Amino acid sequence: MKKFILILSILIVMGVGWMAYGRCTASKTVVPAKTEQRLREKAQAAKAYCSKNGYNTNYCFLVDFGIHSGRRRFFVWDMKGDSIKYASLCAHGYGKNSTVSKPVFSNVEGSYCSSLGKYKVGIRSYSKWGINVHYKLHGLEATNDNAFKRIIVLHSYSPMPETEVYPMHLPLGISQGCPVISDNIMRKVDALLKTEKKPVLLWVYD
Repeated sequence: MKKFILILSILIVMGVGWMAYGRCTASKTVVPAKTEQRLREKAQAAKAYCSKNGYNTNYCFLVDFGIHSGRRRFFVWDMKGDSIKYASLCAHGYGKNSTVSKPVFSNVEGSYCSSLGKYKVGIRSYSKWGINVHYKLHGLEATNDNAFKRIIVLHSYSPMPETEVYPMHLPLGISQGCPVISDNIMRKVDALLKTEKKPVLLWVYD
């Protein structure tokens, strides 16, 4: 009887361990090696920029619009851990001749296009979309210096899938030029931004 109880206890402990391991691996963001290498290169450049210009050196946000829209392409990069902390699907603007597979970039007011370049993440404010929170974005380059006037902000959208939908694309119409992410990741981003003292860099590239 004692041996049976001992074996049962071991099996229960092992089962709990495997469940915890499964949850851990399921929550980890796995990206293709080429994508991760590109992220690391951008993160290194971002860290150098942040150090030089007085920005946050704990985290940065990287948006790779060269990635298929049905895959995660918004990344919160942990500069201290040199790894992805969070990742989300991210919509691009529907303006001009943008398609589901190919965004057209513009810095022009009223274009409803995404803009490439580095941004400073600004103040927290109310959004009528998603979790009802958005962050102002200030363009730091000639390719995006109209962002604040264009009301380009970081926000979420409740219908945005939490998991990848590849090979399908995200539909057009979600974004008028804003980087739009999932509600779940926006909650995590919001919690992170509320604790960081220095401004965080967001970098959109293709």
